[in-house]
Amino acid sequence: MLQFQHIQYLILLALIPALIGLFIYALYKKRKIVSRLGDKDLVKLLTASHSSAAYLKKFLLILLAFGILIIGLANLRKPIGLQKVSRTGIDIMIALDVSKSMLAQDIKPTRLDRAKQVLSKLVDKLENDRVGIIIFAGKAYLQMPLTADHSSAKMYINSASTESVPTQGTVIGDALRMCAASFNAEEEKYKAIVLISDGEDHDEGAVKAASNMGQDGIVIYTVGMGSVQGSPLVDETTNQLKTDKDGNTVISKLNEDELRAIAERSNGKYQLFQSADDIVHNITSELAQMDERAVTDDSLVNYKSYFGWLLGAALLFLVMEIFISEKKIRKNTNMKMRTGLTTFFILMSFIASAQDEEKIIKEGNDAYKKDEFAKATDSYGKAVQKNPDNAIGQFNYGNALYRSGKKDDAINSYDNSVKLLKKPEEKSNAYYNKGVVLQNDKKIPECIEVYKKALILDPANEDARQNLQKALQQQKQEQQQKQQQDQNKEKKKDQKKEQDKQPKPQQSKLTKQDAAEKLKALMQQEKNLQDKLHKVNAGSVSKPEKDW
Repeated sequence: MLQFQHIQYLILLALIPALIGLFIYALYKKRKIVSRLGDKDLVKLLTASHSSAAYLKKFLLILLAFGILIIGLANLRKPIGLQKVSRTGIDIMIALDVSKSMLAQDIKPTRLDRAKQVLSKLVDKLENDRVGIIIFAGKAYLQMPLTADHSSAKMYINSASTESVPTQGTVIGDALRMCAASFNAEEEKYKAIVLISDGEDHDEGAVKAASNMGQDGIVIYTVGMGSVQGSPLVDETTNQLKTDKDGNTVISKLNEDELRAIAERSNGKYQLFQSADDIVHNITSELAQMDERAVTDDSLVNYKSYFGWLLGAALLFLVMEIFISEKKIRKNTNMKMRTGLTTFFILMSFIASAQDEEKIIKEGNDAYKKDEFAKATDSYGKAVQKNPDNAIGQFNYGNALYRSGKKDDAINSYDNSVKLLKKPEEKSNAYYNKGVVLQNDKKIPECIEVYKKALILDPANEDARQNLQKALQQQKQEQQQKQQQDQNKEKKKDQKKEQDKQPKPQQSKLTKQDAAEKLKALMQQEKNLQDKLHKVNAGSVSKPEKDW
């Protein structure tokens, strides 16, 4: 079924009757002027070459082009694909603990790795539900608002790490409150939270927050990661067991009591992690029992837009109007008509090319969603090769190149898209993606400047703000490391200088003969001393030594 994306622009069609009125008024004025010229036969002779029919055709073509442009501006489109527009489901916020205690290995390989595995499988089962993601440690951050784009949700989950949140600790209460704020406040049901953590909470308000959410119709399901016996933590910087200020080895233990209390206060359930499949099955079974509502979500629909065709048709009619003369057509005008037909075929070729680009980009989008990045890169590359000024093609090309490991080419494509994109928010997103590539490539100063540009264009770009904070912290750490290295180098230089100041042993200037004579003299002195001591000992009486 055809529909308009921007239906408010159709109000401009009200100008068409006004234009028709102006045209009628212009005809009236022309006739009045003609009547004032005098003799009708003379006027008819003077205006014999003028074609009233051509004048009417020119106006109708302009009027038709104007109407088509308005319809194109409203973006006439048709839903396509197998996705459903209407669906029934609930809103689910995922709260994932990424504190360093989640690196404990009482669950192999780590608690965090298993938690991400659970959530990835869970998202695959939530076919008609909207999903949002919060990550937290010493502070909570909204990684993804509620959306039906499950492929993006899995991407955010897989990329979560302890480095995603610069402040360490565990604040479950803040994470729950941020989840609650992400829901539609006007609805009293259809809302659930999946909290996955080891429960080592540094915030005493989590249970109280859960109780308030339960009263508001929000159900919380908690998953405990770890063991009650606990596990030591390995310091990532030293690769040694982590110790507290007293030197004792830190043991991270699962706090089941708090996670169970959070679930019970919100009418949810607590589960201890033992198997990812069991956890996912139990949660989806619980969610299936919740009331669902019918919603319409544009993110589930692909559209075929007719804007290109409408724009081409409007241009065609305007060009045709240019080549229609108000003078009556004679034989010598054939060349003009042939030129008009040539322009027509050129325009049709342009429109067909634009549609071909759109088809290629759609193929790239489909491949990208399936994680077939090589195929997506090839499709976007063809679209960009056909039209380097295609902003969307350049932007998507950059994403595919990055996921294919071609970082430098991705940066170049993002730069091209920045030049072509019009809206500040779109330019900001292009700068943000470029910053991510640079940051992952350890080019910290460069990514900082790019994130700043993104925030200047769109101060509400929270992703750029968070990544800028992380990059500034990384830069500070690198500067401190460099400063320490410089100090160590200076210290070594000072030590070398001190060693150089120490007097070096002088080589002997004695000849071999002089050395032999000195040795002989020393041996004679030793003999004389021994003879003297022998005489003294011979005249003395021996006395016993003390043994107590």
